[in-house]
Amino acid sequence: MVAAIEKKIREAFQMFDREGNETMDVREIGALVRSLGCFPTEAELRKLLAEVEEEEPTGYINLGKFLPVMTKVLLNRSFRPIPEDVLLHAFEALDENKNGYITKEELVKHMTEEGEPFTEEEMEEMLSSAIDPKTDAVHYRDYILKLLVEDADDLPQ
Repeated sequence: MVAAIEKKIREAFQMFDREGNETMDVREIGALVRSLGCFPTEAELRKLLAEVEEEEPTGYINLGKFLPVMTKVLLNRSFRPIPEDVLLHAFEALDENKNGYITKEELVKHMTEEGEPFTEEEMEEMLSSAIDPKTDAVHYRDYILKLLVEDADDLPQ
């Protein structure tokens, strides 16, 4: 199982390794960690980054330092997504008219202005998978099911 997890991490890391030298831009660590099915808060992400960064930050992360830390995270199932019922309750709270959807504008407003705000990159990533292009809205029951299927696909077999 450890070998399968390490393989998955290496493959994901390679997608961010633009130079092919087992390093990646430190600014992309959030996207990499989320691509591995983990969803840390920004504070948790900074703590994870502190574990893998060099003593003298270079702006890059080395695969050799990242691999053991991320393997431990995946083995411990850290930073797992929020449970389905909690997500549904949160979306329903945002859906004041109880339509079963929220508009793109409403979602952006809530995700960038309240709580721990999403970055522009995080918002774009979410919108790309959450928004129904025909209605320009988030049909949140469908979106939650999509998240659950994607999360199940991320688990090592």
